[in-house]
Formats: sequence, structure tokens, C-alpha cells
Amino acid sequence: MKRISLIILLLSALGLQPSFAQTQLALLKYGGGGDWYANPTSLTNLTAFCNADANMNLDPKYATVDVGSSEIFNYPFLHLTGHGNVVFSSQEAQNLRNYLIGGGFLHIDDNYGLREFIVPQMKKVFPELDFVELPFSHPIYHQKYDFPNGLPKIHEHDNKPPKGFGLIWEGRLVCFFSWECDLGDGWEDQDVHNDSQETRLKALKMGENIVRYAFTN
Repeated sequence: MKRISLIILLLSALGLQPSFAQTQLALLKYGGGGDWYANPTSLTNLTAFCNADANMNLDPKYATVDVGSSEIFNYPFLHLTGHGNVVFSSQEAQNLRNYLIGGGFLHIDDNYGLREFIVPQMKKVFPELDFVELPFSHPIYHQKYDFPNGLPKIHEHDNKPPKGFGLIWEGRLVCFFSWECDLGDGWEDQDVHNDSQETRLKALKMGENIVRYAFTN
């Protein structure tokens, strides 16, 4: 039943059937003390861009949902960000696993310093899987917008190239991890980081690619 509800939401967001409620993107709230709330304007702006640029039927307001809640099954796209510690209980890990296996999609965006915390927690979710770096030819980089060199670099931290990693379950990318990129910062209101319009547009276009990929694969 949960898988069916996710499929309905995905079709609805793409305008493939009449929608009784607009689909929402959702911010994933987690324990451990990390700042899951780090980019408060990013999903609002990404949603607005997707609606204006791709005619997606997304609710202008994003949802916030706890990782251990059954409510995550109401949202086809979850976004997780932050800088610090992340802790999933065994129940939360199992809940997230069921969601992802059932058709959901998780985008993890490293807001700097998240990798050392999130990778062990996702190992609780999929003990049998490891993050793999996605090649630049992967479809997630070639949806409406073409990114032949992979993720755009939005903010500089350690002079490292941005990389996209994935967890692939039975041939399907269920989790995309953007690292050394700061996509979410690029989605924020312009006056938050004072990024150029060109930089923000790259971030939003890549964000739309991720949403489109999540909804169609």
C-alpha cells in the first residue's frame, strides 16, 4: 500500500493524472545534534524553480518529516543536509530502508563535514551496499539540463572537486549523495550567501535534474 501511494504521488507530480493534492518535497529531520535545518530557504526555492521551469505540480511549501515516522511514505523525494552529527536508531534505519526499497528517493547534500557522519548511518540502512561514485555519463546529470562534468561547484571548502555518490538497490539509484558541492547553499535566497545568479542557476538546474530523475526512475 505504501509503494502504491508513492507511485501515485510521483505520477501526480508529473501531471500524468489528476491530483487531489499537490506533491511536496520533504526535508528529513534526524537526531544526533546535527543541523538538519541548515538551509531553510533552499527547498522552497528549488520547488519554485521546478514549477516555473518544468511545470511540475509541486506544493510551494515543503514538508519536514522525521526519519522514523511513517509519514515519510507520503513524500516521493526526501532531502537531507547538515554539517554535523547524524544518528539513526535501528527503527529509523529500517523505516528509511523500507521507504527507499518501496520506491522513495533520498538526496543527501553535504553542507560541509557531513560525510563522516552520514556514511556510517546509511550503512545501517543498507548494510549490504556501499556508496559508489557515479560516472559523469549517469542519467542524473543529463535530464533536462546537461552536466557533462558532473556536479557543479557551488562553494569551495577543501579545494576538492565535487562528486556524486549513489546507493544502488537492485539496479535502481535510491540515494544520491552530493559531496563537496553545496547544492543546497546554491538554492538558498541570494542574500544568504551572495552567490552570483549564474552560480545559483547552475545549482537550481542540477537540483531540478535530481528531482526529475527521482520522479521518473
